[in-house]
Amino acid sequence: MRPMIEPPKRPANSFRIILDLPVAQRIDSILLAELRKQERSPQLKGISRAAFKELFKKKRIQLKGQPARPSSHLAVGITYVDILGFEDAES
Repeated sequence: MRPMIEPPKRPANSFRIILDLPVAQRIDSILLAELRKQERSPQLKGISRAAFKELFKKKRIQLKGQPARPSSHLAVGITYVDILGFEDAES
């Protein structure tokens, strides 16, 4: 059983994806697929690859409050990814 860890504070005007990974992966390979599966943000659900790349370029994708790079590796377990400038329909 994993210990409960307090999630990091979510930035204002952001959309959060919570990933629970069984193996380490690059963020760009898993995040786009997860955005397309979710239903809370139609804008992010239909995002193009070019627009997705722009989010990284403009430093709008964050891990632990720091800008992520497409090549950032995510560890096994729970990771909180915040995308700045998007609202979550459930918040």
